Amino acid sequence: MTEVEARGGSASIAQADYWWYRVRGSLLHTVLLPFAAGAADVLDVGSADGPSVSWLRGERMHITLDVDPRGLVPGTGVCGSALQLPFADESFDVVGAFDVIEHCEPEGVAIAEMARVLRPGGRLLMSVPAYRWAWSDFDEQNGHYRRYTRRRATTAVEAGGLEVLRSTYAFTSTFPFFAAERLARRTKHALSRSTAEAADIVPLPQTSPGVDRLLSWLGGLDGKMLARRDLPFGSSVVVAARKPER
Repeated sequence: MTEVEARGGSASIAQADYWWYRVRGSLLHTVLLPFAAGAADVLDVGSADGPSVSWLRGERMHITLDVDPRGLVPGTGVCGSALQLPFADESFDVVGAFDVIEHCEPEGVAIAEMARVLRPGGRLLMSVPAYRWAWSDFDEQNGHYRRYTRRRATTAVEAGGLEVLRSTYAFTSTFPFFAAERLARRTKHALSRSTAEAADIVPLPQTSPGVDRLLSWLGGLDGKMLARRDLPFGSSVVVAARKPER
């Protein structure tokens, strides 16, 4: 996979109402809210995607952090890197990192930093894109370093000293559309023999209102299934983990 040093801003900055962000917010809420319940102090890393995680709030303190100031609400967020979090040890009950870790190199440093700022018993909530075979110019333009399987994601979290509480795939019902789009994208890119370059904000695939409704409805099916069980495949991996008590 080609490494891209620069990365642009989250597409949610320009398209916060895109179907994928709406569905992701609902799926993350279904899977992860039980692990955030009662948290007093919460850190949202990579909060440019805030429209997807508006449900994640601390009862006492909620801090947002992003490398791109455009992803922060003026006066309420911190501009900083997941590789060097500007917070003291054991500051938070919950740390959220949704589609963040794939941008971080070394991966282990980012997870170690999130574990460091968690209090004993605190929870790391995260999502990452799935499957190496789905790598395309979209990943290169967005400055990704990797994509994940569920095992790959849980192994990385456990290597950071955390205990995995739940791990599942998501976006299962829309997976056929995702796979077709990525394979078509890879074929087109290979035939053009062009080199993908990092972009400021990479535009998302356009959808008609009818397709938007269909994909949103299919995402709703995922939500109903995830409320009862983990899913065996999908275009995202969602993980909840806990920092051990002393």
